[in-house]
Amino acid sequence: MDEIESAPVEAVNSKVKISGKVLKTTLAGALIDIGQELPGVIHISQIQKEAVNKVEDVLKPGMVVDVWVKKAKKDRIELTMIEPLGMDWADIKPEMTVKGKIVRLEAYGAFVDFGAERPGMVHVSELTRGYVKLPGEVVKEGDEVEAVVLEVDRKKKQIRLSMKALMPEVVEEEKPAREKRNGGGNDRGDRPRRGKKQEESYEMPVDTGPKEPELTGMQIAWQTAMDRSGAKPKTVKVKSGKVTAEQEDILLRTLDKRQPTGG
Repeated sequence: MDEIESAPVEAVNSKVKISGKVLKTTLAGALIDIGQELPGVIHISQIQKEAVNKVEDVLKPGMVVDVWVKKAKKDRIELTMIEPLGMDWADIKPEMTVKGKIVRLEAYGAFVDFGAERPGMVHVSELTRGYVKLPGEVVKEGDEVEAVVLEVDRKKKQIRLSMKALMPEVVEEEKPAREKRNGGGNDRGDRPRRGKKQEESYEMPVDTGPKEPELTGMQIAWQTAMDRSGAKPKTVKVKSGKVTAEQEDILLRTLDKRQPTGG
């Protein structure tokens, strides 16, 4: 059986990956030689992610395997063959910067795997400065990105990230105020504003005094008959009220009889 090289002292630090040799298997796990005075112990639940019924089905004495240090105790060093997370929940703090890969896009944001138990979520409003309708307008799956941790909820196992926080703010130049033109014009020139009617001036009709009342047909016929007979014209008085057609006809026949027949 080959001898395992002595691992450096740093190997006992948490999450360090080292090679070890299986010394013995038991019902609960296996003993692993990692070159330290203290024995390395791996539990059956830490052999692989999938469930293991018998340790012998996976590990056998003499096998060289890659393991990670979980915890160093006084009497043993606990190991795992399952690659640990890059960050534990206790390691994730607000305002810290993380690097990761876009692993999923949703309508409301993008998910970034940066080595934690759960991917962090960048809301669509935190992807970049300015309006973004869908995350796909800014990033795509597989992109390597940097983000700032905004909030960590260990109970709900949620991590909120922001990519916008790492981008410089865009300062807009102030536009000079437009001066009003002389004469009271508006800032868009002499054109009238839309939606408002121009003021119109109207001249009032001139009152020329009381108008003479218009003569009725009967009164006109009487005046004509008087003119033909040479009689001195008389002022025709205008009476108010209506004249019936029958009365007007009688008057016209009477006037015709009074007109001279000779030259």
